[in-house]
Amino acid sequence: MYNWSHIDEAAMKKEDPEKYRLWRLTQMLNYGLDGEKLDREEVKAAWPLIKDEVEPYTRRALEYVLWGTIYSLPTNLKWWMPYSSVKK
Repeated sequence: MYNWSHIDEAAMKKEDPEKYRLWRLTQMLNYGLDGEKLDREEVKAAWPLIKDEVEPYTRRALEYVLWGTIYSLPTNLKWWMPYSSVKK
C-alpha cells in the first residue's frame, strides 16, 4: 500500500503501536492492499474500532465476507421519484 498522506509512519509506529496498527489497517481497507493479505481474525478483532472509518461500500462487503450479513433495501423505497407522493 502506498500512502499519499503526509504522516510520519515511523514516528507514529514508535509512539503508539496500537494506533498505528488500526490506522494502517483502515488505510489498507480504504485505499487497497497492493498485494498484501489481511488476517481475518485481526480485522474481526479491530472491526468495532475501525468500522466507522471504512468506506461504506467496503464496509458492507467486508461485513458480508466476515459475518455473512446481507443488506437489502426496503421494498417501499422510491428514491428515484422523490416528488411522486406530493399532491398538487
